Amino acid sequence: MTRTLILGGTTEASSLARALADRGDDALFSYAGRTAAPVAQPLPTRVGGFGGVAGLLDFIAQNNITRVIDATHPFAAQMSRNAHAASTQAGIPLAAFERAPWAETAADNWTHLPSIEAAAAALPQVPTRVFLAIGKQALSVFANHPQHHYLLRLVDQPAVPLPLPHTTVTLARGPFDVAGDIALLRDHGTKLIIAKNAGGTGAEAKLIAARELGLRVLMIQRPAVPPRTTFARLDDILAWLDHTTDRGV
Repeated sequence: MTRTLILGGTTEASSLARALADRGDDALFSYAGRTAAPVAQPLPTRVGGFGGVAGLLDFIAQNNITRVIDATHPFAAQMSRNAHAASTQAGIPLAAFERAPWAETAADNWTHLPSIEAAAAALPQVPTRVFLAIGKQALSVFANHPQHHYLLRLVDQPAVPLPLPHTTVTLARGPFDVAGDIALLRDHGTKLIIAKNAGGTGAEAKLIAARELGLRVLMIQRPAVPPRTTFARLDDILAWLDHTTDRGV
């Protein structure tokens, strides 16, 4: 008997959950709990951290998990490392369901940077208006650059005061469209965008808008995670799940 644990939070995770529910697979869905109202899933769902590798190992054992799908955000590197370690120690298969990164075109003006800290260091000294499209977890990195005005697009209203003195917060949940993002950037006088290379179509509109408006983008590259079997298409991850079932793993 097989039981799949989906580590979710992405569009890919939701599409996989729907597919497994539709075909009657035994599966559980896990959210990290970063947002107050996560998207409802058609599978039994838990919310919150596991407590590191040891906690995830306990969960795997207690819930008879036989394979793990890491469909977390490409920048949730610690969770991906924990999933790799726990799956290896438990002796069960692990695969990642992950969107391909965005690719720069000749019409783009991107500066590729290895980390959020490097992106903050690359900001100009002269005050400018920045669309800080990185979520809310690492805003404190920019506290040493308070001269800029930051536009933030968040899913939830911040529960605590932001560490940046000049900010505009807009609340929205993707997917976003190009016309809307062009209007957003123009309305706020944005001159520079800082983005994580998350990939996918849901948040790509801001990059197309930047291309149309001739804006510079500081693009943060994905963090390193342990090597694992990775799929970008739903059909491929479903075939992998069927293969692990056929082998009796």
